[in-house]
Amino acid sequence: MRNPPYICALDAAMDVIEGKWKALILWALDERLHRFGELRRSLPGISEKVLAQQLRELEADGIVRRTVFDETPPRVEYELTDQGVNLYAALGPLGEWGVRRMRELDIVPTHGEEPAEA
Repeated sequence: MRNPPYICALDAAMDVIEGKWKALILWALDERLHRFGELRRSLPGISEKVLAQQLRELEADGIVRRTVFDETPPRVEYELTDQGVNLYAALGPLGEWGVRRMRELDIVPTHGEEPAEA
């Protein structure tokens, strides 16, 4: 953990997922494991530098597993650890709240589909 002491447990949890991209990285990796380039393409607007930084932080927190394969060219894959799966599941109620909020405000996600239940 990077920023203790924490005021409460929610503060500790938010320390792990703070920032614009971490929840979206979790969302993408919950679907399946990704190579770096695939992950970047699935998150329009994220820079290579920011993605690498966010992945390093999630890996250091035990949320994401990085596997390097001894191949030419090198292949690196990212996937959620058990803690990452549990964290993403814990975000489910927040996603459901987001769905209701988007519907109330008549907002359509940028991927063009109706908001789905998380």
